[in-house]
Amino acid sequence: MFPSAYLDYNAGAPVRPAVAQAVAAALAEAGNPSSVHAAGRRARARMEAARAAVAGLVGAEPAGVVFTSGGTEANALALRGCGRRRVLVSAVEHPSVRDAVPEAEPIPVDGSGTVDLAALDHLLRADPRPAVVSVMLANNETGFIQPVAAVADVARRAGALVHTDAVQAAGRLNVSMSHLNVDFLTLSAHKLGGPSGIGALVLADPDFPLAPMLLGGGQERRRRAGTENLAGIAGFGAAAAAARHEVEGGEAVAEMRRLRDRLEEQARARVPETVIVGAGAERLANTACLALPGVAAQVQVMALDLAGVMVGAGSACSSGKVAASPVLAAMGLGADIARSAVRVSLGWASTAGDVDRFLAAWTELAARKGFDVSAAEAA
Repeated sequence: MFPSAYLDYNAGAPVRPAVAQAVAAALAEAGNPSSVHAAGRRARARMEAARAAVAGLVGAEPAGVVFTSGGTEANALALRGCGRRRVLVSAVEHPSVRDAVPEAEPIPVDGSGTVDLAALDHLLRADPRPAVVSVMLANNETGFIQPVAAVADVARRAGALVHTDAVQAAGRLNVSMSHLNVDFLTLSAHKLGGPSGIGALVLADPDFPLAPMLLGGGQERRRRAGTENLAGIAGFGAAAAAARHEVEGGEAVAEMRRLRDRLEEQARARVPETVIVGAGAERLANTACLALPGVAAQVQVMALDLAGVMVGAGSACSSGKVAASPVLAAMGLGADIARSAVRVSLGWASTAGDVDRFLAAWTELAARKGFDVSAAEAA
């Protein structure tokens, strides 16, 4: 039995100590941010400070931040509330984008998972209806980074609005709404080491006439009714501030890349049949997608879990189910790989010891499944 190693940050990161303190401080005080008395004003000030921190993470105006229950709601709010009936989404989007508008038109991707810009241009030219284009900034399964600014250039020529799901990218890349040239950007706190159940849709134009999905109150500038989750928002602000500091400093991201690269190199050295999806492609520094051909992803996840190593497979928003990845299938990878790929993702508390524990468990799993691990000792 190996000591526990949590390597599923793309599903959700452990809560940072500063976040827990911010949540506790918010819970310790009474006050509704909509109340005009002293407690309400203190609550409002706490919320607006967090809003500014979240805006600062992506170079946006605080007034453009709409707090939601998470990334799923933010994606739906953007695509369903923007006023455009025609929706185009990349073939490798998160289910919360694909399912928000079931009739959305898919934008093809190439073998590296990158959006086909020529195909997008053709799709937009073929139909003059006003459209919105949604392409994620970084993929949750593979870590592949999309050319969102180039997507926006193509979309602008056709008069389309642009949305990007930046849930995985924020805190791992320098993210700038103005550089990306997008109208809407989605964030989620729990990917950053913040609390679950809180996210945001960020608008480039704070006055954009976004149609709310929830009615019954004037909160969030009438864009989302309901009393705000103040404790969650306070934690989100603390997580955003910490993540921004790490990205701007650079060393934390560089260390994640060193750990990820070592994990991939050693996994392949110890088990030569290991497939590294996207090796050499532009990816998030924290994400590795590996496959043991012929061994189902769910078998790998469970075996590694029994060894005290926690990894993911596919999207984490699938009610605990592990199935063949539609993202990898859309990239043209064979069914054998799509069914046998797992995701290893690192974050703010990851250590070299976590990587060592994964490698030991990976090698033992491969040996039990009949793979040649004769190189393991030399590695």
